[in-house]
Amino acid sequence: MPTKKRYGEKAVKKARLEAWPNPNPERDYVIDISYPEFTCLCPRSGYPDFALIRLVYTPDELVVELKALKLYLNSFRESHISHEAAANRIFNDLNKLLKPRQMEVIADFNVRGNVKTVIKVSL
Repeated sequence: MPTKKRYGEKAVKKARLEAWPNPNPERDYVIDISYPEFTCLCPRSGYPDFALIRLVYTPDELVVELKALKLYLNSFRESHISHEAAANRIFNDLNKLLKPRQMEVIADFNVRGNVKTVIKVSL
């Protein structure tokens, strides 16, 4: 019997990044967002990978809407994607949306198979 999708699963399925106007575009300031529950699937084995995703940026005209960011990052949960591809996709999508003055995405993956990986993508 097929299971009915729950409201959270529906929200993740429809996830789209959103931006809001920066309330202080005349000033340089740093926004530092941590998302410690990132998950995706290894494209080779299918095993889950877990990471802390950290977004540090200086906005220009736009800032990211936090709930939309959370749902967007949750949408990777069923994706078979490498650490490098995930970090770069997140960076590219946020850079395209926000066009920030400066930005860094850090994908700090948990140890798996005795190997620790940290991917940093910056502008």
